[in-house]
Amino acid sequence: MFSLSALLDFDDITIQCHDNPDADSIASGFALYTFLDAARKKVRLVYSGRSKITKVNLLELLRALSVPLEHVKDLPEAKALVLVDCQYGAGNVTKFPAETIVVIDHHRRETSGFTLEIIRPQLGSCSTLVWDLLKKQDFDFCACPDVSTALYYGLFSDTNNFAELSHPLDKDMRDSLCYDSHVIKKLKNSNLTLTELRIAGTALTRYKNNRDLGYAIFKAEPCDPNILGFISDLALQVNSIDICIVYACIQNGIKLSIRSCSREVMANEFIAFLTEGVGSGGGHIEKAGGFIQQSALDGLKAETEDFLEARAQEYMNAYDVVDAANHALDITGMAKYNKKKIPTNYVMSADIFAEGTPILIRTLEGDAEAIASKDVYLMIGILGEVYPIQAGKFWVSYEAAEDSAPGLDYSYAPTVRNKLTGDSADLLAFAKPCLPLTEVHIRAAVLTRNTKIFTAWNAEGYMSGKPGDFIAVRDDDPQDVYIVRKDIFEKTYKAP
Repeated sequence: MFSLSALLDFDDITIQCHDNPDADSIASGFALYTFLDAARKKVRLVYSGRSKITKVNLLELLRALSVPLEHVKDLPEAKALVLVDCQYGAGNVTKFPAETIVVIDHHRRETSGFTLEIIRPQLGSCSTLVWDLLKKQDFDFCACPDVSTALYYGLFSDTNNFAELSHPLDKDMRDSLCYDSHVIKKLKNSNLTLTELRIAGTALTRYKNNRDLGYAIFKAEPCDPNILGFISDLALQVNSIDICIVYACIQNGIKLSIRSCSREVMANEFIAFLTEGVGSGGGHIEKAGGFIQQSALDGLKAETEDFLEARAQEYMNAYDVVDAANHALDITGMAKYNKKKIPTNYVMSADIFAEGTPILIRTLEGDAEAIASKDVYLMIGILGEVYPIQAGKFWVSYEAAEDSAPGLDYSYAPTVRNKLTGDSADLLAFAKPCLPLTEVHIRAAVLTRNTKIFTAWNAEGYMSGKPGDFIAVRDDDPQDVYIVRKDIFEKTYKAP
């Protein structure tokens, strides 16, 4: 397991951002620099490439937070070279000699053979990864407001103004940092130049609009990803556009910005479909973004716009919609199942926060909202999935157990946050064991098409299922319709 304490074995350390560094790379490097400088290490923060930084918001970032970033063309062989937001030998970073190579990055693996490394492509920013590493070293962020502000802005910039947040760790950092709001406000309003304004205007006149399916595709010149979000926000205001895709060809690939005002198309799911197998993406229901590797497109021998249009049409034509409140499913033709007697956990929401408190439940599957009440319980599944259940339904479906559920290794332990105060609590700390009652039956069938279900407990967002997953309906409540992932279903359900 990688730890920043490993860097403390070196006395002479150079931290390198990628060429033409962005806010995320600068922030990540600055935070590490501050940590190592406080440990009395000899440390430099550098970047290379043909050009020095000229973007106004980045120059303001360096000035406002006194970031000691140097532009170098040559570099003596470093004892330890720590690359942040990039990988040694990759195309976007100048390769310098070093005795020890350390990589801290949040992009997909491009190169290998590093002495020390931590690469977590599921995160929205490298700033989040560095924040998590520093937190494990008991770094005092409140005592270092410049570092906190830099990390906050790094995440803000790399996730298109937070529109592309997907991992709960990104959200945890955003919610916890004590940043300088005046600096952030200044940086937010230093993003657009007259040239970028022209790029946005030109992009808005070059588009393909599929009126039947309600989407449009816009092409922009190479630009900062935030400009793509700016274009997306404007395009979505057109009455004939429910979903927009804005893209630009940048170094090594295609940057995407997605917006949706369609109830049946969540932007985060749509971007995941567009980039599956060729890149990555994330976000939330209305705003999302992603990246497609140019090498993947070249392998498919596909032009960008043709590829995006084909995938968009495939997505729009490949799913069914089920509304739990008004569906016509023939459950008599579905097989009967009941839950296996596998211990699981539940939480009484009123045990965490006072009744009436609006709460946000944070899991890998996304954020869900509820109101703390004696009538609202939270179920925690075997993979850490969380969903609300009414107390009455819980007690006819489960029984309290004496033995605790076996220790489960969740990749992210779910948390619950008081929306009024921002206070956060570990959901597992309040968990109680329970066992399903075998008398409760469901009807279930294997999905043959992509399916979206608007459940009885969430009429705004939908559950998504792929072929091979299961659609399920409770025998005693035909409006309780939901989807169970194939791997979870096989572990938790059996024929009676």
